[in-house]
Amino acid sequence: MQAFAYGYAADMAEALAAGGAPNTVFLAGGTELLNWLRLGITKPARVIDIARLKGLAGVTRLPDGALRIGALTRLNDVALDDDVARDYPVLSEVILKSASAQLRNLATIGGNPLQKTRCGYFRAEEILPCNKREPGSGCSALNGINDKHAIFGWSEACVATQPSDPATALAALDALYVTEHREGGRRIKAEDLHTLPGETPHIDNTLRDGELIVGIELAGAAPHSAYLKLRERESYEYAVVSAAIALDLEGDRILRARIALGSVAQKPWRLTEAERALRGLAVSNTSAIRKAVDESFAAAKTLAHNAYKVPRAKNAAERAIRLAAARAW
Repeated sequence: MQAFAYGYAADMAEALAAGGAPNTVFLAGGTELLNWLRLGITKPARVIDIARLKGLAGVTRLPDGALRIGALTRLNDVALDDDVARDYPVLSEVILKSASAQLRNLATIGGNPLQKTRCGYFRAEEILPCNKREPGSGCSALNGINDKHAIFGWSEACVATQPSDPATALAALDALYVTEHREGGRRIKAEDLHTLPGETPHIDNTLRDGELIVGIELAGAAPHSAYLKLRERESYEYAVVSAAIALDLEGDRILRARIALGSVAQKPWRLTEAERALRGLAVSNTSAIRKAVDESFAAAKTLAHNAYKVPRAKNAAERAIRLAAARAW
C-alpha cells in the first residue's frame, strides 16, 4: 500500500475544497476504498474522511412528495426505513440482497454505486493486463475467463461489469444523484452516472474530480416494484445477473414499465425497447411479455464463456415483472 495523507472534513465547504486537490479521494464507509488501497488499484496522495459531515444521513420526505436519502445513510438504514420499504420495495429488497449484514451496517448508499468491477483480473493481487487498472495494458478477460462478464455495451478494451445492486434498482426507479462541487452541484440521472468502457475503461462514471454525491432523490412511489438476483449462492454473493422492475399499473394493464438489468454491462442496463413494448399489455399476457423482453436483447453480444447469461437475464426480467405486478398496493 502506498503512503497517503489522511484528514477529515468538518463541513461541506472544507470537503469540497480538500477534494478538489489533485489525486484526492473521499472516504465514507470505506468498504470498497480500503480494498482498492490494499490492492494498489487506487494510489491517492490524500484521503479525505467525510463520515462526520452533518446533514448527509437519513431519509426525508420532500414538499413535492419525493423521498430524499442522504448519501451517508447506511445501507441497512435505507432498506429498513418504513417509507422506502412501503413505497420503493425494489430498493429495500436490493439492499437486503447486497453483501453481508455487517457490511450493510457500514457501507453508505452514496458510496455503494461507485464500486468498480469485480473482474478477477482487475482485482488480482498480481498485476495483470487490465485497461481499467493500467490504461493501455490490454484486457485479460477479453480472451480469458469471462463467464461473469458483460453481454451489453462492452468493447475490446474492457468487458467488465458494474457490481452494485443498489445502482440497478436506482436506475429502474429513475432516481437522481444529487451532488455538490466547488463549481456547482448537479442532479444526475441514475442511468447516466456510470459510463461504458469504449476506449477509456478506466473512467468509471461521470463525476468530476472532487464532486461528491450528497443525496439520492426518488420521485413518485413505485409500490409495484421488485428485484430478482441470480447468484451462485444465496448468502453474500454478487449477482451473475439481476433484474430490477418498477411498474405503473391500471388494473391488469401496464401503463409504464422500467427495467434495469445488473451484472450485464459496466452500468445498470435499461431495457428501453422492452419498456416501450410493454405499454398497454396485460400482466397476464405472458407470451407478449416474453416477446417484448426477448426482442430487447438484440444488442446483446456474448463472449466465449458467458452465453448462458442471455437466457438467464431474460428469465430474470420476466420473473421480476410478474413479482412486481403481483405486489399489492
